[in-house]
Amino acid sequence: MKTTVLLVDDAIYSRVALRRILEMESDFEVIAEAENGVEAVRKYKLYRPDVVLMDIVMPEQDGIEALRELVSFDPKCRVIMCSAIGQEKMLTTAISLGAKDYVLKPPVAERIINSIRLVVSAADAAS
Repeated sequence: MKTTVLLVDDAIYSRVALRRILEMESDFEVIAEAENGVEAVRKYKLYRPDVVLMDIVMPEQDGIEALRELVSFDPKCRVIMCSAIGQEKMLTTAISLGAKDYVLKPPVAERIINSIRLVVSAADAAS
């Protein structure tokens, strides 16, 4: 069974890069994309992905606020934050709010793949 992923980033080139990384792995399936936090929450509720890979800085609603809503809706949601270097304080906040991990931009394939697999296996072990 594949791990389903929701990609959330306002930059289309980031979503394309992340999708390409994930599509190289046979055990991942990108089931939806969103370009802001509002859309991310709506698509999470609609598709119920196994993992959300979400940017922090986005228009309309940032990743921190979207994370708050996701955790409130589903305390077991598995969100991995994506951030540029220099946003360490926001990453710390995200982890304290319930994000399971974070990866830095630009995306490094091995780090993203390992992060998703680790988050999913930790959640499965806890079940």
